[in-house]
Amino acid sequence: MKYRHALPLALVLAMPVFSVPVAAQPERVTHVVRTPFQDVVATLQKAIQDQKMVLVCEADAQKGAAARGVTIRGNRVLMVFRNDFAVRVLAADPGAGFEAPIRIYVHENADGTTTVSYRTPSAVFAPYRHPEVQAVAAALDPIFRTIVEEALVTGSASPR
Repeated sequence: MKYRHALPLALVLAMPVFSVPVAAQPERVTHVVRTPFQDVVATLQKAIQDQKMVLVCEADAQKGAAARGVTIRGNRVLMVFRNDFAVRVLAADPGAGFEAPIRIYVHENADGTTTVSYRTPSAVFAPYRHPEVQAVAAALDPIFRTIVEEALVTGSASPR
């Protein structure tokens, strides 16, 4: 089979891959705030505790890059969950355990603003139809909304 108008494979493989714009992901909540990155991270950490959730893990790309002698703007992923929710999800559908913990992504922009985004728990757990998994997701939605709103109170936030 001949393809007269097909691009050579090497050219196709060299083409850049573009990500889906945030606007096309309605279940992803994104805010931009004028508060410095480190302050947003600190207020998020406090808000997680205030909401009786657990910061299970933190991935700090800036720190990792610095260990290699590379400087990048602030970039952090906060992984948040709580054991009682985990137990309920796992009892209902062990496969849904793959989705926990839920991530909150924070990054520093070139203009000094900070972006905070997360996927709503109801979107994260949407593929799992068990009623208990859906109940956990519904209980987590307002908790995550409150965590992010509390963290952004110190700055001037604008949703995207």
